Amino acid sequence: MKNRMVMVCIALAMMTTAGWPQADGAGAPGNKSPLEGVWRADMNGLPAIALVLTTESGSLSGAVQFYFQHRDTVEQPWTSTPGLPEPMFNPKFDGKTLTFQISHRRAHPPRTLHDPPVTFRFTLIAPDKAGFVNEHEPATQGVLTRTDY
Repeated sequence: MKNRMVMVCIALAMMTTAGWPQADGAGAPGNKSPLEGVWRADMNGLPAIALVLTTESGSLSGAVQFYFQHRDTVEQPWTSTPGLPEPMFNPKFDGKTLTFQISHRRAHPPRTLHDPPVTFRFTLIAPDKAGFVNEHEPATQGVLTRTDY
């Protein structure tokens, strides 16, 4: 009987703490973060950026994939080639703006192998729209849209 009472107390404690908000602002399990999802931007009618944000681990995490767009001549159509996805680190979300860093080592090797991390700012504009800025190149900015895939 004593063992059963201990198990019931443990189960109740687990159920009540499961709904507590996370320290990083991710929200309670089951409550989708305003950041969570797949965010995309196109350029020249082709993929340019894909940003995946999740709170599945209990804290905010994600990865960014940039696409290299090129064409050999002005007359030729643009093509888009995906780069390697890079995990984000040092995420900080203040309720509207997310700042984070990604590695730049593999961006354009070998010349970037010793580059420092690049900082990005992601600012919610609407529930499914966000501004996206490279802090090291402020002219490099765009608008990302949340998608279902």
